[in-house]
Formats: sequence, C-alpha cells, structure tokens
Amino acid sequence: MTAQPSPGSDAAPLAPPPRQLLSIVTPAFNEEANLPEFVQAIEAVGEQLRPSGLDLEIVIVDDHSGDATPAVAQRLLAGHANLRYLRLSRNSGAHAASSAGLQCCSGDAAVIMAADLQDPPEIIPALVRAWKEGNDVVWACRAERIGESWSTLAASRLYYRLMRVLALPQMPAKGADFVLIDRKVIDALNGIGEKHTSLLGMILWLGFRQTSLEYAKQARRAGRSKWTLSKKIKLFVDSVVSFSYAPIRIMSLFGFLMAGAGFLYALSVIIGRLGGWVTAGIGFAALMTVLLVGQGAILVMLGILGEYLWRTFDEARGRPRYIIEERRASAAPPSTSLPAEKETET
Repeated sequence: MTAQPSPGSDAAPLAPPPRQLLSIVTPAFNEEANLPEFVQAIEAVGEQLRPSGLDLEIVIVDDHSGDATPAVAQRLLAGHANLRYLRLSRNSGAHAASSAGLQCCSGDAAVIMAADLQDPPEIIPALVRAWKEGNDVVWACRAERIGESWSTLAASRLYYRLMRVLALPQMPAKGADFVLIDRKVIDALNGIGEKHTSLLGMILWLGFRQTSLEYAKQARRAGRSKWTLSKKIKLFVDSVVSFSYAPIRIMSLFGFLMAGAGFLYALSVIIGRLGGWVTAGIGFAALMTVLLVGQGAILVMLGILGEYLWRTFDEARGRPRYIIEERRASAAPPSTSLPAEKETET
C-alpha cells in the first residue's frame, strides 16, 4: 500500500520573521577621542544581536562641535556601512541633539545614549530583551556612578529628588539618561514641538508600558564633561516649568502666609495698644527687615512668573529647537542607502 501524504505536508514553508532595525542615537559634542571606540563597541553589540533578527544603525548627532569631531565622523562614515551623521548649525544641547536624531532615525526602536562610553554598550542586549517582552520604554537606571566627585553626586541626587517631589514621581531616584524606546514612543515624541523641556522627562510623561534595569555608570574614557553648572541649572528650570505648576502654587501659599502673618501682627499691635501692653512704636530695624524680606519675596515670585512667561513667548514665536546644517550617511545596501547631502531642516 502506498503511503498517503499527511494533510498539509505539501504546504509552503513558513517565511522567516522580518528583521528589525534598532537605531542607536548619540549626541556628540567635542567627542573626537571617544567616537571611534564608541562605534567599535556598538558594532560589537550589533554582531551579538544580528542572529536574533535585529540589525543596528548608528545615528551620530554632532551638536556643533568645535574640535575634530566632524573629521572623525567623516572617516567613520567611510569605513562603516551602518552610520548616519547629522551636524547641527549651532550648539543646542544634548536633549535637542537627541531629538534631532530621533526625527531622522528609521529603527523599530531606538536607544538614546551618550558617546562618552560612560553608558556601557554591553547593556543594550538586556534592554532589547525587555523591549521584546512587550515594554515600550526600557530605562537603564544608575545603580552607581564611578569616578564622579561627591559634589556632582550630591547635585544629581538633589535634582532627581526635587523632580520626584515637584513634577514626575515616577522618575528614577538615582537618575537615568540611557534608555530604549519603541517606534510608537519615537513617533509620539516627534509629534511634540515643545522646546524648553527635558527629553527624558517627556518620555516619562508620555506613559506607555515602562520598565527599568540597573547598571553601573562608568567613568569617562577620554575628554572632559561638557555638562556645566549653567546647563544643569537650565535643565532643572526647564524640567520644573515644563512638568509642574508647583512653583506657582508655592508662591500663592507663601503670599497667603505673609498676608496672614501681617494680619496677626497688626491685630496683636491693636490689642496691645488698647490693653496698654504696647506703648513703643515699630523700630526702624524691624520696619526695614519687613520691607526687605517682603520686597525680596515679591521679586523672587516675579522671577518665577517670568520663567513661565518667557517660555510661553518663546514657544509662541515658533523658532525651531534645532537646525540641521549637514546630513550624511555611509554606504549601505540599496534598500537602506541614503545619498550624502547637505540641507537645512528643523
């Protein structure tokens, strides 16, 4: 008897699942010494991920560096097939540079990380695993920071503690600026035109399904940090103003307290005069103290209101957060190749 083929035995074999693309978006400002090693480390991670059906592209966003970063990037473009290079027309800050990279990347997900190798690329596979488990945002949270001074650590802890109290309770207690986000999160971010804000705070604010893992932030391999005190202060003000109305509420509360204290003091003076307990007038020193404290508090409140008003005015003007003066891509297969070009883009 001739054996009959089992049902479905002549069916076409199942097609392999489509490959996915992961974009590595890195802002770079005067990172000529770190970029070659960074690209090499990312490509080593790419080799680990390729068997699982995931390819990498690296998007380097030059935040108008003043050193040899552009020349180094051009050499890297000539020797690697998975690089994109953007140069901003002016120094706009790491968060604006990261936003520019997210606008131009084409991955199914993107990892935002600095080019200074303080965030170990070896963590990326763990981020990818958490993403493939269904998470839209995967944070790499700092368990420790190696090589940082006590003042930097103290300022960082204060910033994140205040942000958790005033604006974003879900913000990681020890901070995080190394994150993987899904394409749906990238598209949501790209649809937000707000300029004076924290990109990482905006990712938290968006919601979606978020998770985290811990890692040790390393010391810089080369160069020096460009994260100056003035930039830290601006980030703090931008973050609070963008995500919280607590300062305005505090101003109102302080005003009520001052008014209440003044009323109680006036009432005590009146009662004291009527009862004969208070016979002397208010001294000059006491009067000047009240005036100086009161006027100082008013000026501080006006300054806080000014921060909100300035940002409202700046958003209304509609100026771009960044301008791309140059865009290039390395040689790639025809399906993903991009011609070298120069253009202005917002």
